[in-house]
Amino acid sequence: MKKYILDIFDKTNALSPQNIILHLVVASIIGCFIFLSYRLSHNGSIYSKKFNVSLIMLTVLTATVMTVIGNNIALSLGMVGALSIVRFRTAIKDSRDTVYIFWTIIVGICCGVGDYLVASLGSAIVFILLLAFGRIKNDNRMLLIIRTDRINEQKIEALIFQYFNRKAVMRVKNTTDSSIEFIYELTKKTLDRASLGQKSITDAIYDLGNIEYFNVVMQNDEISS
Repeated sequence: MKKYILDIFDKTNALSPQNIILHLVVASIIGCFIFLSYRLSHNGSIYSKKFNVSLIMLTVLTATVMTVIGNNIALSLGMVGALSIVRFRTAIKDSRDTVYIFWTIIVGICCGVGDYLVASLGSAIVFILLLAFGRIKNDNRMLLIIRTDRINEQKIEALIFQYFNRKAVMRVKNTTDSSIEFIYELTKKTLDRASLGQKSITDAIYDLGNIEYFNVVMQNDEISS
């Protein structure tokens, strides 16, 4: 029994240089495929060239690690212990980036064990799904921040209701002896439609008089570093 257990832990998966090269080449090819997918599904300021290149490197590195581990249980346990001390501090700006990170790791694992069919078919399906849904964006939330004299309190509330009905939700209402501040939340579409065919909400607010400031702030799902 003792000899059997030692044989299991001493078992290595000796690969020929040709197989190792094949693992890494296939991982590189699919990594470039992931690179293309990320480039097509991201645009604007959220696209990061450095992150996209890192996806290819992560795919190859994962395949390399899996090739080294092979069927060696002792080595795999040691690798898990070594990787467990790594802490990543990079902020993810887009939730889709997490999908791409997992995609590269999974492809690297598949290529590292020589399962190219699963890596290829899985990547093709994910590519199609991301190409179809990757450009979908949330309707950004807008904040209307209004500070004015307290005598305009009811006028502001009536004007916001007139322009947006119940689609503008009051989030904050701060008051002092002489002034009051409102913060309303609504969608960008609602704000854009309110300005069509009539006086803009900005002009309507300032026509009330005694307005200290009227700010429009956009919120989105990006996480800043």
